[in-house]
Amino acid sequence: MAAAAASSSFLGLGPGSRDPASARRRSRGPRNRKKGWKRWAGPEARLGREIGDFLEDVALQQRATGGLIAEQPDEGLFFLDTGDAEKDRRLNKGREKPLHVDLVLQPDSKVPAPKNILAHQVPNGRKERRRREFWEKKAEKGVLPRAERRLRARLQRGGPPPHKTPEKGRSDPERGFYDIWAADNPLEQALVGQDSWFLQQTKKQRVKRPARLGTKPSQVPAVEVIAAGGSYNPTFEDHQALLLRAHEVEVRRKKAEDKVERQLRIPAGTQLPTAETVFQEQCEGLLEESGDEGDTDGDAVAPAEPQDGPVAAPRREKKTEQQRRREKEARALAAQQRREKAARCRRQQLFRLRSLRQQLRRWDEELLRRRQLRLAKRRAKDALPRRLGPLKYEEPSLEVQLSDELAESLRTLKQ
Repeated sequence: MAAAAASSSFLGLGPGSRDPASARRRSRGPRNRKKGWKRWAGPEARLGREIGDFLEDVALQQRATGGLIAEQPDEGLFFLDTGDAEKDRRLNKGREKPLHVDLVLQPDSKVPAPKNILAHQVPNGRKERRRREFWEKKAEKGVLPRAERRLRARLQRGGPPPHKTPEKGRSDPERGFYDIWAADNPLEQALVGQDSWFLQQTKKQRVKRPARLGTKPSQVPAVEVIAAGGSYNPTFEDHQALLLRAHEVEVRRKKAEDKVERQLRIPAGTQLPTAETVFQEQCEGLLEESGDEGDTDGDAVAPAEPQDGPVAAPRREKKTEQQRRREKEARALAAQQRREKAARCRRQQLFRLRSLRQQLRRWDEELLRRRQLRLAKRRAKDALPRRLGPLKYEEPSLEVQLSDELAESLRTLKQ
């Protein structure tokens, strides 16, 4: 009985009974494993493959011809080519054979693109519709938008406003040049007559040009040009002037070298030191010091004996009334004499006005001369290279060629 119940297709009523259909499904094994492929290679799998191939074929025909090939007419699929253009046009009912270029440029798919819904939508359509309804209600009350009011006012004035002549741009070659720092700058014509505080707060006021921009930081030229005598084909005068300049440089250098040699030269008549004189100088004072030490030991000076009792200070005699009166009169007379001398000197200064004026003028001239001298030194220093290290800058020697070294042409010119 138990075996019969287990083999039947009916659902068992026992506690350990299971659905026979589910048991069969579970016994097929996994589908994603290789051992389960043969179990699914049945009629269902073949039917699924046939349906997939059919759908792919239909999609390919739609992309290539725009529909099923079986439904297309023969004229849309074939084109007769006999070699004769007139005959081909007659057989093909006036249709011309498309060129290969046109066939390449045609789209690959005949399926129309899906409709772009966004292309048919109006941006902000709901907002514009509400705005239009709002102004329609305002128009019933006699209120118009600002653009409409300006348009009607312009029509009442009698036409559009006068056309302004367009200003010439920066790239226009016919545009005139002007100085942006000048007083008649055309860029500042619109700011003439306005409040300076308003221009300052709106950042429209012209920036004051600093005074340092008007002075050059160095008087040295941007490009140093050699003398005319240094050309490959100079004139006789320019070449001689360059030779004279080089000669002066060599003379100054020779004088400096001679001055150093004179300072280091031993004076004439000076006896040169020998080995004996050097040894005598090294031993100078050694024997005398030893003798002095012996003398000092025997001749010792005894210290002075202190005096008994304190030393009495000298007594100052008391001045009399007559002495005090005479000293007071002497001090008063000296003060009076000093006052009289000062008054006499002040009166004498009146007669020295001319000499004082001349002295002041000479003083101002001396100050001006010193100021000009300092300015000239500063300008000369600005023209020289800056000192960046412990060594001073030395000008290079002049590039000069002698008269017999001048080249006749550029080919024979020395580099």
